[in-house]
Amino acid sequence: MAAITASMVAELRAKTDAPMMECKKALTEADGNMEKAEEILRVKLGNKAGKASSRVTAEGVVATSIHGTTGALLEVNCETDFVTKNDSFLALTQAAADLIAKHSPADIAALGALPYSQDGFGPTLEDVRKGLIGKIGENMSFRRFKHFAGAAKLASYLHGTRIGVVVEFDGEETAAKDVAMHVAAMKPVALTSADVPAELIEKERAVAAGKAEEDRKTAEAAGKPAQPAEIVAKRIEGGVQKFLKEVSLFNQPFVKNDKQTVEQMLKAAGTTVKGFTLYVVGEGIEKKVDDFAAEVAAQVAAAKAAA
Repeated sequence: MAAITASMVAELRAKTDAPMMECKKALTEADGNMEKAEEILRVKLGNKAGKASSRVTAEGVVATSIHGTTGALLEVNCETDFVTKNDSFLALTQAAADLIAKHSPADIAALGALPYSQDGFGPTLEDVRKGLIGKIGENMSFRRFKHFAGAAKLASYLHGTRIGVVVEFDGEETAAKDVAMHVAAMKPVALTSADVPAELIEKERAVAAGKAEEDRKTAEAAGKPAQPAEIVAKRIEGGVQKFLKEVSLFNQPFVKNDKQTVEQMLKAAGTTVKGFTLYVVGEGIEKKVDDFAAEVAAQVAAAKAAA
């Protein structure tokens, strides 16, 4: 059985907004597995446990570089929020995005090998990165990027420096920019329900089935009859279909006018969206959470032992 620390409970609470004791119970049931504990809480507490799951902990910035039908979207990470406001760091980030748009490097290593000089460092982008690490005193890294090139037009939207979107489209640029802003706000995972990854659908189906089982146990404990299997199956499938509508771009209510879907807005504007890419800083990165109380206790113990 894995030891459940206060820092683990605090991390799960920050992700889910669930009560502290429920977080501890879920972690214990999941034997310390954070992702499994999140699923357990969603089953027990419903959507409340997932409303804060998009919070990210790693620091960094997202940058775009658009030139007609060619462009780039880039995420660069660093250790603290302080560095995200550093002019040299921001200049490096934008330069890297411009280089991606122009040269379409194959990967992060190829990106770092491109010619670039800044702040007295060079002659490559990687040399500048290493030089700024020494100058600023904090690690930084190019995490991921996407290069865009083709017949489709490109529209981008940056929400501050932490969320970036590039939309590939044909038609009206204003409508495409509105979609980019919508994507940043609503964070769809696919264009249509049919495009949602199968693993996400199965995960949602498992959560819906788990919730149905919890409801059955609650009814049984209260002496109420269980719902027929066919009704339960319809409830589960209904939950899955609701999820698909919520996470597919075209089915989502448009943020500027919730009386119409994004698909309806685009049709009215004579615009076709062919794809989108969304980067949220730190998404999927687990940032170390220090157990401050344990650290203080260890230091006190060490001091006593030395005395």
